[in-house]
Amino acid sequence: MTDQEAAGGVGVRMVAVSAEQGDQRIDNFLLRELKGVPKSRVYRLLRKGEVRVNRSRVKADYRVQPGDQVRIPPVRTAQAVAPARPSAGLSGVLAARILYEDAGLLIVDKPAGLAVHGGSGLDLGLIEALRAMRPEAPFLELVHRLDRDTSGCVMIAKKRSALRSLHAMLRGTGITKVYWALADGRWPAHTRRVDAPLAKNVLKSGERLVKVAAEGRPALTEFAVLERFARATLVEARPITGRTHQIRVHAKQAGHALLGDEKYGQRDANAWAREQGLKRLFLHASRLELPWEGARLAVSAPLGPELEAVLQRLRAQGGRL
Repeated sequence: MTDQEAAGGVGVRMVAVSAEQGDQRIDNFLLRELKGVPKSRVYRLLRKGEVRVNRSRVKADYRVQPGDQVRIPPVRTAQAVAPARPSAGLSGVLAARILYEDAGLLIVDKPAGLAVHGGSGLDLGLIEALRAMRPEAPFLELVHRLDRDTSGCVMIAKKRSALRSLHAMLRGTGITKVYWALADGRWPAHTRRVDAPLAKNVLKSGERLVKVAAEGRPALTEFAVLERFARATLVEARPITGRTHQIRVHAKQAGHALLGDEKYGQRDANAWAREQGLKRLFLHASRLELPWEGARLAVSAPLGPELEAVLQRLRAQGGRL
């Protein structure tokens, strides 16, 4: 169904979301409908409200549902460019970091510094790289996200049915996520749970900031001490909910921000951490556990050598908090 409007000979399109297309983010839906159009252009269409779903404006994280009517405005195809492709080096790194794969699920140990998807000035993220590496794959979608500076386990669905099943688990209690983090100072043994609602604020620059706020969404993280050092504590974090920057903000709320965290951490603590060789946020998605294919699947990603080296240096210094 097309409502014609003149714009370089291309009219407004009204696209009905099929059952197979349902439950994906609107930005991903548009990137497929507008193949070759720069991601920056797609996100600008969303910000300006030129894309409508059922006649209403939506944000990039809106998940389309079967039967939704998506208004796609005219886009001059002259803007289209060839999609970015991963370098041979990045392709090799990602291929070596596949932790688990079957017909419906792929789990990858994402390197720190690589976003899970492009956008906001980034042409290429993990999901775009994987799609370019596997052009024959009919379906590859992120199941969840990690911050760009966080390394470790990321799930990618290879079937729409798998994506729906995994999303249902994430909304419930089926999936256990375990992270390792290095926190500033002595983490108290009695601080095992941080139960504090979180509210997200997006600045004009597009930067996302999260804070503890009574009006925020419920958020709960469980913590356990793994190892103590002279000025830091290695902790295990298990987010029970899945809010943006949850572990980082809850660690700050507990009074022990994560080392290497330039957004929520302490300047002097981060300066000390750099002296110990830490060049990034010390947060790693170390393990995933979930019911899968009739059994309990457990997948682990080892700490990267750059994080392991920091721990070895702290151990060599001796002393415990």
